[in-house]
Amino acid sequence: MALGRAGEDAVCEFLSRRGHSIIERNCRVGHLEIDIISLDKVGVHFVEVKTRMAPFTARPEENVDRTKQRRIVKAAMRYLATSRDGRLGKDLEILFDVAAVVFDGGEVRIDWFPQAYCPMYF
Repeated sequence: MALGRAGEDAVCEFLSRRGHSIIERNCRVGHLEIDIISLDKVGVHFVEVKTRMAPFTARPEENVDRTKQRRIVKAAMRYLATSRDGRLGKDLEILFDVAAVVFDGGEVRIDWFPQAYCPMYF
């Protein structure tokens, strides 16, 4: 739990340095959860964060499979339908990103995959 939180903290800082405003973290929509929702000049980003401690057997981003992607898309659509911010989902592009965080000793590596998948294929 603490490892996941540390990974999300690192990704929020990473995104903020790139011009994103963090709208929500650990947003619960029914039984579904979205790790980070951010906003930049391109649109609204729904970010799934996967964090691992080195050494690991599979790259963190490999754990965002089609089932997980479907859940995130479903949560995002519900979130947008109930959002109080009227501009979300109306005039902005909706993007689904993945951030893979690896803690290796004192080093932190973040691999960001913007637009990692597209919900039209679901």
